[in-house]
Amino acid sequence: MGSSESQHCEAPATQEKKISVRGLVEFIVRAGSIDSRFTGRNRLEEGARVHRKLQKDEGYLAEVHLSVTETVSAVAFTVEGRADGVIISESGVTIDEIKSTLTPLDLITEDHSPAHWAQAMCYGHIYCVKNGLERIGIRLTYYEMDTGAIKRFSRGYDAAWLGEFFTGLLEKYAVWVHFESRWKETAASSMKALEFPYESYREGQRRMAAAVYKTIAGEGRLFAMAPTGVGKTISTIFPALKAVGEGYGEKIFYLTAKTVTRRAAQAALDKMRESGLRVKSVTITAKDKICFLDERDCKPGACEYADGHFDRINDAVLEVLNNCDGITAEVIVDYATRCRVCPFELALDLTLWCDVIICDYNYLFDPQVYLKRFFSEGGDYIFLVDEAHNLADRAREMFSASIGKRSFLALKRALGKQAKSLRTKITALNSLLLGMRRECADAGFIEKREPNGELNDMLEAFTFEFSKWLADNPEADRELLETYFGALTYLKIAELYDENPDGYSTLIEAGAGGELTVRQFCVDPSGLLDARFSLGRAAVLFSATLTPAGYFTAVLGGGDNCRYIALPSPFPADGFLLLVADNVSTKYKDRDDSFERVADLIFNTASGKQGNYIAYFPSYSYLSSVHTLFCGKYPGFATACQSPGMAEHERDSFLSLFDEHSASTGTLVAFCVLGGVFSEGVDLVGEKLIGVIITGVGLPQINRELDIVRNHFGGPGRGFDFAYRYPGMNKVLQAAGRVIRSEHDKGVVLLIDDRFTARNYTALFPEHWHGWRAVRSAGDLSDALNGFWQTCRK
Repeated sequence: MGSSESQHCEAPATQEKKISVRGLVEFIVRAGSIDSRFTGRNRLEEGARVHRKLQKDEGYLAEVHLSVTETVSAVAFTVEGRADGVIISESGVTIDEIKSTLTPLDLITEDHSPAHWAQAMCYGHIYCVKNGLERIGIRLTYYEMDTGAIKRFSRGYDAAWLGEFFTGLLEKYAVWVHFESRWKETAASSMKALEFPYESYREGQRRMAAAVYKTIAGEGRLFAMAPTGVGKTISTIFPALKAVGEGYGEKIFYLTAKTVTRRAAQAALDKMRESGLRVKSVTITAKDKICFLDERDCKPGACEYADGHFDRINDAVLEVLNNCDGITAEVIVDYATRCRVCPFELALDLTLWCDVIICDYNYLFDPQVYLKRFFSEGGDYIFLVDEAHNLADRAREMFSASIGKRSFLALKRALGKQAKSLRTKITALNSLLLGMRRECADAGFIEKREPNGELNDMLEAFTFEFSKWLADNPEADRELLETYFGALTYLKIAELYDENPDGYSTLIEAGAGGELTVRQFCVDPSGLLDARFSLGRAAVLFSATLTPAGYFTAVLGGGDNCRYIALPSPFPADGFLLLVADNVSTKYKDRDDSFERVADLIFNTASGKQGNYIAYFPSYSYLSSVHTLFCGKYPGFATACQSPGMAEHERDSFLSLFDEHSASTGTLVAFCVLGGVFSEGVDLVGEKLIGVIITGVGLPQINRELDIVRNHFGGPGRGFDFAYRYPGMNKVLQAAGRVIRSEHDKGVVLLIDDRFTARNYTALFPEHWHGWRAVRSAGDLSDALNGFWQTCRK
């Protein structure tokens, strides 16, 4: 964190700023409290229908584009938007602003929303300026979605008064424009002058940084496989900052799936700040994690930070910006506490004014939670996607959605005799799902390659009725809301399905107890990812394991013009030994016969040198069987086992064992699951970990969805690779990458499976694995280990 001096800089004589009427009003006029008592679903489509209905009157000009440029406080503002209606009659001109609502009209007074009036008044001012009027009418039209009733309020304004009002809004916003301008000048100057923050580049680092800069300047996409030690974080953020300093890009989004990599990005920026970098960065933490309440409840009566939040938020944002450059979760919590605002909303508002935004994948990709303030239309943004090997699975999950028949019946029972219209919609929906269950017949499952339009229509009707019921029952139990929100999610995914029909399947499965599940499954996320990346100027996707190139560029939306680079390991080759025990089958049918041989191989490997080892297994069941046998046969070793669903403090305790054990205190063998929380993102440097044993080739368990992926991408050959072999091998590569974390580390990896030496697997070995050696007996393994460790001691 650094102290900002930007407020002391002199602003240029005249700035230019383009902003929408709505954006101006929502930022300056907002007031009151955060209130999550749900008053209806996103009514964009319903609102459009209402607007068309009310815009049919004679003399009514609908959706009138209005724009004006005015200079206020040394800022040339261009303010534009679309007025819902302009009514021209003999008595004069009236601006009409239409608001659809589920709030009963008897609760809406003339002063219900100052922001609604302000928006209409801005349109009134612009219309007067453009048409030389001295006076104009302003009308607010409220349409009650439940009943179709209409309530209107009208006022008349002199053009001069509206001009003063408009100028007042711009004067308040000019403070922010000048701040932004001063800071951009400071930041750009520091980015241009920034030197690489280390004395020299590691092997591959300069090449990676140059490729990143070229990609950003050329508005392209880059896939970069950079082994551990290259320094992926600094090698992407540094050239991205240099590019922004040269005018190639407006904001940098550093996107990742893990907290540890978010911290690495923060640390890289702090390192460059030591060399004079001046950029503002903010890290977004998930709403539930940063909330001050034990259980999130965003209502004025339940949360003091929600109560009056919008009255205080702009002052809070400006205070943070004037005092901090590196805005971490700790900084957010500190200022949110002092300023009494919601920490999550504070972080989101800060993103508007920051140069670098560090956040989870879902803030760009997830259709439910993406940052609409940036990605509704897109901009001159740079996307840096860390640990990109995780993105395909995450994308499939984000772009898929399911509903279950049983949840609707439970909701109907919970409603009792109330909400007759809503219960009618649920009954109709249940009848449709019953018919789909009968269609499944004896097979119990159907796959269709098209959306179910009838189901979508019924869900639309259900969500509309539920939203009306919810307006009268804002304190509804959370369990009741889950089915409703699930239906909304399903409908959102249905929109993506319609846009990308080749990338989806509809899976209908009959379950026990009369259950029926309908899932819109994203088989191929590439088209959707391509569309998200197109919202920025450039994207860089990087990981230590992005092999083979064709697989990742295909499933992650690389497009025809993407580039791919694979960098060599920067670490000395003589510090790493890769062995393959290819005389053991770990296929499912052979597992029972493999337990003792695997236990012996673990013992023989860990006997080569005293220290810490991790043995990875395809499943908890396999792990448990081998661990039990190992402990009985070799009681002299300390062991630890990963267990399902470990809490964060349990994971921390598990990893602390590697600090407690050292070469002088004995040997530790930790038993972990391949692809689990301890197989990637774990940094055990030096003597903390000297060996990894990996049992199996990491193939995901065969299941219906992955078989659909296999068939989509070409069946037994290429399709099997895409669905099973490549994702499995990336788990192996990630786990093996735990053992060598710095140029001084020495370590061994043993792969156990007869498939590893097959051509279709050795072809996936990275360059620094090419010196691998097969071991087919205890003597082979012992000789290889003794020779390696003796060499390391020299």
